[in-house]
Amino acid sequence: MTYLKLGKKQMFAGSSSAIQSKNMDESTSVSGDSNCKSISSNELAPPQSKVLHGKKSIVVPDSDIEGLLECPVCSNSMFPPIQQCPSGHTLCLSCKNKVNNKCPICRKEIGNIRCLALEKLAVSLHLPCAYHHLGCEEMFPYYSKLRHEAQCVYRPYACPHPGSECPFMGDMPALLSHLRESHKVDLQAGCTFNHRYVKQDPCSVDNVSWTLTLFNCFGHYFCLHFEAFLLGCEPVYMAFLRFIGEESEARRFGYCLEVGGNGRKLTWQGVPRSIRTHHRTVRDSNDGLIVQRRLALYFSGGDRKELKLRITGRIWREI
Repeated sequence: MTYLKLGKKQMFAGSSSAIQSKNMDESTSVSGDSNCKSISSNELAPPQSKVLHGKKSIVVPDSDIEGLLECPVCSNSMFPPIQQCPSGHTLCLSCKNKVNNKCPICRKEIGNIRCLALEKLAVSLHLPCAYHHLGCEEMFPYYSKLRHEAQCVYRPYACPHPGSECPFMGDMPALLSHLRESHKVDLQAGCTFNHRYVKQDPCSVDNVSWTLTLFNCFGHYFCLHFEAFLLGCEPVYMAFLRFIGEESEARRFGYCLEVGGNGRKLTWQGVPRSIRTHHRTVRDSNDGLIVQRRLALYFSGGDRKELKLRITGRIWREI
């Protein structure tokens, strides 16, 4: 369900004015005539009111009006200048070239006609966030909605698994299920860990050597990455922690990692990065524990046939 705010000059009950597009295949109206989407008396009395930007406004559901502002080519919301063909079909200015200046519906030449009525309608609307179904209850003017959605904390998370470019997007419960079921990622409870990484043929280091482990502690989820890659021309191993949540929440925690052997050890202490930040960005910024291959082999006992690294760590909540 989509909620729309109607501006002061618009009327929706018993009004004779309507938003119509001449010669269009379909028409949508926000008036009380017979062509309108019916609204029951229970929905009209009393109308739902909200205070937006200091002004009291009437909010009614009508997904058809928002559909008028959807480009038939890219399926995104249209912003001025909204283009219109002679028959009244509309599309984005940026999509005109994609269809060779031919209307995608009636195939007529589009020309340079702007749909001013639809642009004015867009100015009057307040719409819910696209992630309303995931919990966001905010309403925004049409022209600032996209800016909010790009940073909305309710927007879906991308899969953090580093082994492949996984296309999965979902909320946190769905993401955790996806990692465990599709990627067979191990889930552990507790804020301390002790991992042993074994790699055959340590002289062959490339970008597809990785592991991922999930941890549940302090009521949140974290994922520990261990990757082998080339840093310049030097093969290295790297471990770092990411927080499954927003960056603002991630900064409330700290972690340390330790690797060693033969009486020596390396220690790293840092702040987990949010999974909103791609794992390659974290890796390329060297924000984690980095072990060069020679030192990794030394920690492994000097055996060049097999790499054996033991990494211990701890996660804590910052005060």
